Amino acid sequence: MFSKVLIANRGEIALRILRACRELGIRTAVVYSTADADSVAVRLADEAVRIGPSASRRSYLNAAAVVEAARKVGAQAVHPGYGFLSEDADFAEICADNGLTFVGPPPRVMSVLADKSSARALMSRAGLPLAPGAVQPVPTAAEAAAVAAEVGYPVIIKAAAGGGGRGMTVVRTPADLPRAYARTRAAAQAAFGDDRVYVERYLVDARHVEVQLLCDSHGNGVHLGTRDCSVQRRHQKLVEEAPAPALSPATLDAIAGTALRGALDVGFTGAGTVEFLVDADERFHFLEINCRIQVEHPVTEMITGIDLVHEQFHVAAGTPLRWRQEDVRFTGVGIECRVNVEDPDRNFAPTPGRLDRFVPPGGPFTRVDTHGHAGYLVGPHYDSLLAKVVVWAPDRDLALSRLDRALGEFEISGPGMRTTIPFVRRVLDDAEFRKGRHSTGLVDRLIAAPKPTHPRRER
Repeated sequence: MFSKVLIANRGEIALRILRACRELGIRTAVVYSTADADSVAVRLADEAVRIGPSASRRSYLNAAAVVEAARKVGAQAVHPGYGFLSEDADFAEICADNGLTFVGPPPRVMSVLADKSSARALMSRAGLPLAPGAVQPVPTAAEAAAVAAEVGYPVIIKAAAGGGGRGMTVVRTPADLPRAYARTRAAAQAAFGDDRVYVERYLVDARHVEVQLLCDSHGNGVHLGTRDCSVQRRHQKLVEEAPAPALSPATLDAIAGTALRGALDVGFTGAGTVEFLVDADERFHFLEINCRIQVEHPVTEMITGIDLVHEQFHVAAGTPLRWRQEDVRFTGVGIECRVNVEDPDRNFAPTPGRLDRFVPPGGPFTRVDTHGHAGYLVGPHYDSLLAKVVVWAPDRDLALSRLDRALGEFEISGPGMRTTIPFVRRVLDDAEFRKGRHSTGLVDRLIAAPKPTHPRRER
C-alpha cells in the first residue's frame, strides 16, 4: 500500500478520499486553489500545496502544477476524485512518466473510453447493445440528417469528447437539425477542444441505469449492482438510488453482466461505471463508461458494505481484487440526493454566497458527505454541489421516507442562497417516482407543472 497520496481535487470528494486514506494508514497531501485556502480538506490533510488562483484551468486543471505538487511532497500516488483531471488520459500518462501511480485505469484504456465514439465502437464489438444511430462521428450536417432520417426523430447530437451532461442537444424535427448540429459542434469545441459529434436516436421516457464495477490488473472483475439515476436536470443527476427499482430481476442481472463483460473486454481496471438507457420494454442501450469514482458511489456502498475508495487504492497498488462475485451481497435500498446551491425556480441557476447557518441532518442510517459549514463561502468558481444526503433502509418506501425526513432537518441559510432541497422533496412526493416508474423526463415535467399549493420551505 502507498505511504503518501496526493488528493488532486476539492470539496466533498477530497474529504471522502482523505478519510479513506486515514483509515488505511496513508498520509495525505491536498492541492488547493486560492479560493479553497480555508477549506476543511486543507485543514485536515497532513500537508497542503497551493497550486494556483481560483480559476480551475489555472489550478485544479493544471496538470503540471498537480504533478509538481506530488513530487514536492513525496507522494507515491495521485487520486483525482471525479471531475477536473479524473478522466484525462494525458494527465494519467504524465503521472506515470513521473513515477506516480494514477488511481484509475491505464492511460490507454482511459483514452479510448473517454472518446464516446470510440467507446461505442468498442462496446458494440464486445456485444453491448447500442441505441440506433452512428457509431462513428458525423462530420457534416448532411450526414447527421441522413442518420436522423434513418433512425427516426427525435435524435440527440452528442459531443464525442463530452461528459458531465455537457455537449448534448435533443433535436425533434428535421428543420431544427442543421442549427442544432452547428451549435453542438461549436459548444463541444469550446468545452472540450474537440468538435466531433455523433447522432443517435433519442429514447423518450427512458430510464438512466448504471452499473458499478471493480476490476483489477489481473483480469478479475465484479459488478456491485445497479443504480437508477433518472432524476436529472440538464443531463446532470439530482437523485440516485440502488438498486434500480421496478425492473425485473432478469433485466437487472442482464444489465450488470453485460456491463462487466464489456469492461473486462477492454482491459478496464479500478472503480468504474457503465451507463445505459432502459426503455419501457426493459430493453437497454449502452451510453458510456466512466473511468472514475462517481458522485453517487455512496448508495452502492450502502447496499453492499464495500468501501469503493478503499478498493480503488488496493487495485492501484496492484493487489488482486479482494472480492469474488459470489462474495457480493445486496441488502436493502440506498438513496442519495445532491444538495446543490441553486435556484430551481430560475432554471437551477447557482446562488453562491456565505453560509450563515449549516446544520446537516442525522439519525439512523443517514450519511451526509459535505465540505460545508457555518461561515463557509460558496464561491462562483466551481460546481454548485454542497452536500450529498444518503440514506439506507430495508425497503424502498422506508428509504424514501427516511430521505424526506433527513431533508426536512437540513438547515442551510445565507443571503440570497437557495438550494435544491425543496425541489428534491417534490420529486419524492411524485406518484410516478414513488412507484419507481419515472424517466429522465421527470424534472422537466415537474418544472412545467403548477407549483405545489404548500411548497416545501428552506430552513
